[in-house]
Amino acid sequence: MFENLTDRLSRTFKNISGQGKLTEENMQNALREVRVALIEADVALPVIKTFINDVKEKALGKEVMTSLKPDQALVKIVNEELIHVMGDTTSELDFKTQPPAVMLMAGLQGSGKTTSTAKLARYLKESEKKKVMVVSTDVYRPAAIHQLQLLADKLDVAFVPAETHEKPVDIAKRALEQAKKQFADVLLIDTAGRLHIDDEMMDEIKSLHKAVSPIETLFVVDSMTGQDAANTAQAFHDALPLTGVILTKTDGDARGGAALSVRQITGKPIKYLGSGEKIEALEPFHPERVASRILGMGDILSLIEDVERKTDKAASEKLAKKIKKGKGFDLEDFKNQLLQMNNMGGIAGMMSKLPGMSQMPAGMSEQANDKALGQTTAIINSMTLKERRLPKLIQGSRKKRIANGSGTQIQDVNRLLKQFTQMQKMMKKFSKPGAMKQMMRGMGNIPGLKGMFPGDLK
Repeated sequence: MFENLTDRLSRTFKNISGQGKLTEENMQNALREVRVALIEADVALPVIKTFINDVKEKALGKEVMTSLKPDQALVKIVNEELIHVMGDTTSELDFKTQPPAVMLMAGLQGSGKTTSTAKLARYLKESEKKKVMVVSTDVYRPAAIHQLQLLADKLDVAFVPAETHEKPVDIAKRALEQAKKQFADVLLIDTAGRLHIDDEMMDEIKSLHKAVSPIETLFVVDSMTGQDAANTAQAFHDALPLTGVILTKTDGDARGGAALSVRQITGKPIKYLGSGEKIEALEPFHPERVASRILGMGDILSLIEDVERKTDKAASEKLAKKIKKGKGFDLEDFKNQLLQMNNMGGIAGMMSKLPGMSQMPAGMSEQANDKALGQTTAIINSMTLKERRLPKLIQGSRKKRIANGSGTQIQDVNRLLKQFTQMQKMMKKFSKPGAMKQMMRGMGNIPGLKGMFPGDLK
């Protein structure tokens, strides 16, 4: 998400980087570009108008530090305004109630409600250490009930069965009673959606809300609908006391207009971002981190949290000790690292959080995709254990055999071996004293990160 907006803003900042200070003239030009960038990102027009006015007021007022260059000053102001538009601070779920904390999932059909219910269940179970129960009241779509049951079984969370002949309110009441009896901390209720907002749908969800009195009513919306996402959220908020929003399919939208419009139009915070179909692909919404991503400065904190939560720490420590002892980094280690990257949302997910990605050469980010990751894993799996330990053995007929076994071409095997050699050299560097300082020093030269590391690392 935000790729187009990031590219536009990066060019805008670059255009005023050589100027002495912010003036009315160069600000007008820069803000014109920012306005076009926001329109292309499908941000709601009232949001754009307020945003531009606030940036202009700050840029030409007394709030700009004289020590900053024009591009740095504008980046600072735009960053602050982006954070403000998206909600200033992270909005967490409310658990301050007599258990179970009931959370109602609302939204249109196809927005990703059922998948988001399961993703939220996983997040609450693993990150918040909550005992979770889920139920589907979508009696119009039997597949939704079955889908949630399969996902609940996969996650090992309690599921309340439901039949299509039952009334949604009766299902919800029964689920609440079961949640109380089983001492669940949280009950997540998935509801039916429609292709559009209608009176029947709203009446039903109002009845559900009244029957279970949820502490959280979360509106699940497809980010690819752009500013329409904010307008739909407003329509739901007029009917229900929404407490927050979950933006889904954020990996499929390069514009990001929904994220910048929802809070200001509805007054309700975005609480989570969902991306992709993987059950792990849900993360809390941090306005300051998302603003950093938009400006091409990455989101190192979220990346670190992903590493902490999703990597195999024992395997990582074992590899670190192995490299430290000088035993080398082999293809089996390479494969394990790729699998861990996959657990963290794949290469694309990780790259979106790295600083300086907007500065990458055109087409390079497309090469780093998760299909390539799967192909690489297949090639390594086609090698013998000896070949994985001693890649130099892989020549001639061995390459042909590996390519045939993995359904790839010999040039794909050659490309992998080249990538591995580069990775091996990098691992050797990290095994030397002072390697981390060198890496920090290098990161300090990335646009947007200068001045962010302590002086002794420079």
